[in-house]
Amino acid sequence: MKSNKVTFADIAKYTHFSKTTISRYFNNPDSLTLENQQIIAQALEDLDYKENKVGRILASGKTEFVGIIVPNLYLHYYSEMLNQILSSYETYGYKFLVFAGNSNEETERRYIRELLAYNIEGMIVLSHTIPSAELASYHIPIVTIEREDQYTCSVNTDNYMGGVQAASLLYKNHCDVLIHINVDVPPQVPAYGRIQGFLDLCAEHYVPHELLLEDLGNSYQENKAAIQRLARYLDEKYAGMRKGIFLANDTYANILLNFLMQLHGCLRDDYRIIGFDNSPISSEAVIPTSTVGQQIDKIAAAAMEILVEQMNERKKRKPALAKGPIHRVITPVLISRDTTLEQ
Repeated sequence: MKSNKVTFADIAKYTHFSKTTISRYFNNPDSLTLENQQIIAQALEDLDYKENKVGRILASGKTEFVGIIVPNLYLHYYSEMLNQILSSYETYGYKFLVFAGNSNEETERRYIRELLAYNIEGMIVLSHTIPSAELASYHIPIVTIEREDQYTCSVNTDNYMGGVQAASLLYKNHCDVLIHINVDVPPQVPAYGRIQGFLDLCAEHYVPHELLLEDLGNSYQENKAAIQRLARYLDEKYAGMRKGIFLANDTYANILLNFLMQLHGCLRDDYRIIGFDNSPISSEAVIPTSTVGQQIDKIAAAAMEILVEQMNERKKRKPALAKGPIHRVITPVLISRDTTLEQ
């Protein structure tokens, strides 16, 4: 009876089970004994059954879709994180619908409504615009990454440790002044830890330092213009001093590195640079750039693990939902490359 259009009725006849039992095998296999699951699985192989995904979605309401909201894809961190999350298909079988919100709150709300209309089973959010309390109100499993997370499950880097690691490396490079370039991150956002870690290291060792916290724009061109302006400012203010510059991410660090190379024809000895993330651009830069590695692969894996656990729990007849958000913190890894080595 081999056919590409085997129906539930065909499987029921072959196994002597009811069509209801066959439906339970696909939609709620835990409700069947292991023996009966094995009998049906063997029947599917014998009959050369080809699953009709659309039919299964219509029957069960489970789409196997996960929504993802990212702020943008020009920052290398987000594109690498997305790459790692998408690669989890081989492990979990979930498909992804991805929107880049460009840090626009109303745009992201519209995208979330679109995702919910597709009956997504869960969502991963990397954008900072919508509060976690609002995200939690959608009543679907949600995991956030590196953003305010009071009411949602989350996976974050130990940003404070990363800030200390970055400042410590620059301090050990005998810099005369340390500078941190970042946006003005609010304390409830995990990335604020980078600022605090930097400040605490400077205070501990009485190191002259300057924080440059400002809106650097929402596009690559805006980032480039802002960082070039700051580079000219630092070049003039700290002329003749060895400047240790810690930037909020590897994309910013690469922009600064390229501009200094254009400005001076080389990376002069009075500059030391470190970024944050360990996205591919840091190792592929014209001069491989030191960075604080966020272990993006581990963050993505942890986010999917937490999300899948929640989604699977909701499929049970009597789900035991978590009493509160789950928060997981991943340890960063300091990676020293050519931009912080003594010359």
